[in-house]
Amino acid sequence: MTTTMSIRELTRNGSMFAEYDYIDIEDRKSHEYKGVFISAKYADEVKDFLEKKLAKEKKEKLDRIMKFSGKGSIYKRFEGLSSSEIREKKAKEQYGQ
Repeated sequence: MTTTMSIRELTRNGSMFAEYDYIDIEDRKSHEYKGVFISAKYADEVKDFLEKKLAKEKKEKLDRIMKFSGKGSIYKRFEGLSSSEIREKKAKEQYGQ
């Protein structure tokens, strides 16, 4: 079972935790969604899910960053050349001479 209540209602009636699987928390005046309280029965499952989700998001973010961080391989024809020498060599290959 589930319900929606304000933080004030929740603090006044703490026994509600035992009755519901989760409780949506909403600001009573603005009806703005504030969060959710999960029953202790499901807490470990939710924690495991969130840890996996956060680890996946972190890995995806790191993968996007690593594309631009200089980790990529360099072509063998440019090994040992400075940046200006690489630009010069690319220009010669592209425009001849």
